[in-house]
Amino acid sequence: MPIDVDAGPSRRVRSVPMRRALPRLVHDPVSALAEFAREAGGEVVRLDLGPFRPYLVTHPDHVQQVLRTEWTNYQRQGVFWKPLGRMLGGSILGEGEPWKSSRKALQPLFTSRYVAGIAGEMAATINERVGELAGYARGGRPIDAAREMKDIVNQAVVRVLFGDKISRADGERLAPAYDTAAGSIGFRLLMPFVPYSVRVPGDRAFMKAVRTVDEVVFPLVREARADPGDGTDVISALCRNRGKEVDDRQIRDDLVSVYGAASETTAMTLTWLWPLLDAHPEVAVKLRREIEDVVGSGPVTPAHVPELGYTRMVLQELMRLYPAGWIFPRMAMEDGTVGGVRIKAGSQLLITPYATHRLDDFWERPLEFDPDRFLPGKQERRHRYAYFPFGGGPHQCLGQHLFYIEAPLLVAAILSRFRTAVRSPGPFTPARSASLRPEQRIELDLTEVVPVRGTS
Repeated sequence: MPIDVDAGPSRRVRSVPMRRALPRLVHDPVSALAEFAREAGGEVVRLDLGPFRPYLVTHPDHVQQVLRTEWTNYQRQGVFWKPLGRMLGGSILGEGEPWKSSRKALQPLFTSRYVAGIAGEMAATINERVGELAGYARGGRPIDAAREMKDIVNQAVVRVLFGDKISRADGERLAPAYDTAAGSIGFRLLMPFVPYSVRVPGDRAFMKAVRTVDEVVFPLVREARADPGDGTDVISALCRNRGKEVDDRQIRDDLVSVYGAASETTAMTLTWLWPLLDAHPEVAVKLRREIEDVVGSGPVTPAHVPELGYTRMVLQELMRLYPAGWIFPRMAMEDGTVGGVRIKAGSQLLITPYATHRLDDFWERPLEFDPDRFLPGKQERRHRYAYFPFGGGPHQCLGQHLFYIEAPLLVAAILSRFRTAVRSPGPFTPARSASLRPEQRIELDLTEVVPVRGTS
């Protein structure tokens, strides 16, 4: 479908008129933005949504400019961030002094070295929880892939964040609350210009989810601040390191932001894995063979992760096609120019790795699932911002080290014990949500297996 072109302030800027943009964005905003980007060949595109006309920025050069080289002029502010702010508050997903303070406190807790130190507890939690899936396999009952990925990841992340300070019951309240918040925010993200004095679909569910999170987290914060102890869990470390410099609300915002980055990213990404493996049996066979060779009869441990090279490639390709953080909005603080297009102060820019990862000029067969793209050596020839599932620049996600420990552990734990088959036919399309999740339910049949080779 052709894209109209209108006169821009600096050059002729491509524009998608409202009669084309609005219906496609309402139906499937994730895919629509990717289609607009591919039609424009990665050039800056302006979307006409009536009173709201954001710019779509997807070319790696332009993404690098916005996220890194001129990041101080393109900040996480404006109408797109208001809905998220009601849940996350002011922390690592904000700007200014609260962001600087939170990142300084949290960054040491998410280095590769620190994550390696807590990986043993994470692996034990994952192994125990994956073992509980045997009941489904023996009973011939399918699992809801999204729900089980969320539940298992939630348990592992809650252990990392809160240690033994939280009960399993309270920990299990967090995942559905956060899930409800992410899923009910779609209308606000699509129509960010609607004032908050006007109640829209999802508002009531969203605020109820925020209250649930607060009911769980605030008592834990107060308890940990009174006696942080010497544990390695994040809440203890935060309360020791930040002392009296911040209030309960700031610690709460830090924990909720980290929970979302660590839990939502892994769970939603792995939900998309199972239909991809079903559709690409040659990848599934190679992946299972590696896990059998490395893990054997299990259980999987952190020591196995460095040996799971192909597993990492599968995860990298999975994150290319289905990055959980599919959109990174920015607001221009001052007038600027991106891709030859004059951007006025106050304008909204949409950065979407989902779209950039599908640009033909930077990826061969961009819509195909091919883990071999990430063979050692190939990545060095790729534009740094052709692939950015964890964002980029100073705001790059702190949770990437955690993801590349947690996700391989979970995949290996499942595939060393079970064969998987997607029962529901698909196709599976992205939902209107703050994180990239399938609109349709993915039902997964599990069959217990006994490894015939490999080492323990």
